[in-house]
Amino acid sequence: MRIGMALSYSGGFKEAVEELADYEKAGLDIVYVAEAYSFDAVSQMGFIAARTERLEIASGILNIYSRTPTLLAMTAAGIDYVSDGRFTLGLGASGPQVIEGFHGVPYTAPLGRTREVIEICRKVWKRERLEYDGKYYTLPVPADKGTGLGRPLKLINHPVREDIPILVAAIGPKNVELTAEIANGWEPIFYLPEKAASVWGASLAAGKAKRDPALGELDVVGQAALAIGDDVEGYLEFGRPMAALYIGGMGAKGKNFYNDLCRRYGWEKEAEEIQDLYLAGKKEEAAAKVPYELLQKMSLIGTEGHVRERLAAMKESGITTLNVTPIAGDHKAKLALIEKVKDLAAEV
Repeated sequence: MRIGMALSYSGGFKEAVEELADYEKAGLDIVYVAEAYSFDAVSQMGFIAARTERLEIASGILNIYSRTPTLLAMTAAGIDYVSDGRFTLGLGASGPQVIEGFHGVPYTAPLGRTREVIEICRKVWKRERLEYDGKYYTLPVPADKGTGLGRPLKLINHPVREDIPILVAAIGPKNVELTAEIANGWEPIFYLPEKAASVWGASLAAGKAKRDPALGELDVVGQAALAIGDDVEGYLEFGRPMAALYIGGMGAKGKNFYNDLCRRYGWEKEAEEIQDLYLAGKKEEAAAKVPYELLQKMSLIGTEGHVRERLAAMKESGITTLNVTPIAGDHKAKLALIEKVKDLAAEV
């Protein structure tokens, strides 16, 4: 099981990057850089590539709407080049609030667009003369819809790899099925090992049945807060505000994918209460309604024995990469947590 870590997109990035060399030495395998509606992730991943030697780098995630498919492909090839083949292209549909509100682009056909974006990226990396006739993207632009001067071009540079790994963030049944069919990796959110099979098992099986064997096994990327000790259980409370934000505030009524997931886990009543409270501006009350079991089972917070048990459950359920958030008082203590979880993961 690989151990990864995400960098915060809300501030302190340069300082965090300067510390990554220490995490690299501590055994961290991969770092994820989010974008949301913050500073762009691409410039920051280039900065990371220059400051590290072994650490893999992944976008976590770039949305499929605000860049053209070919620009996503060019960007991935560029970061893979400056990092000497250490890049994973993390993609996702994001949501209508960000895509339509911040980028001014209609949030349409996320599944169809995801498939076409991935197909186009792989054509670019193979340096094919780019011709594509899809439902959502047509390259070159047809003469009757443009100047008629567009020509099939191929990437000028030779990429380090023509098979740059593609990771897709997905939680809906159809999107998970698509991911299992065509992507190299899958990143769910709020992953509960004990409920993963009942919620996503059928979708994963349907997608894998259509999967090209050349893609290899699907890398499943889980996320977990990390704290190890006899008196750390209180750190579970740190997860309440973020869980409430996603379950309650990341989307309108009937259009919140994370709220839907909470319901599919069996917490229909709690999901509705969290959303009602959050949308009414009662964020603290919404956070208090987040199920304790959700916080506990998607985290690595507790005694060493408990964390070992949770790691085993995650591995057994299919997790192959675990993206952790170490919770500790200082940089040295966080490094110790990464070293410890690497050791524990190797044992299970």
